Amino acid sequence: MTATPITTVKRIYVDLPTAAEAVSLSPTTVQELVRQKLFPEPRQLSGRRVGWLLREIEEWAESRPTSTLLPPPNTGAKKPRKVAA
Repeated sequence: MTATPITTVKRIYVDLPTAAEAVSLSPTTVQELVRQKLFPEPRQLSGRRVGWLLREIEEWAESRPTSTLLPPPNTGAKKPRKVAA
């Protein structure tokens, strides 16, 4: 018996929750950025369905400026363990 090869299809379009997750933002923030013309606009896929081109989301993310803000002081810090009395 011959094994059937598993093929994966690269996603071209993503929905709002996936677009937001891809750039670590909330769906509400993505929608607001779209309204302000600061994030790629969704494409019409069918009569009532829209999606974002993954390529455009990646290009947008790569075009973001580097941050001059330092991470908060508690980033990655482990809490000290309490010693049992």
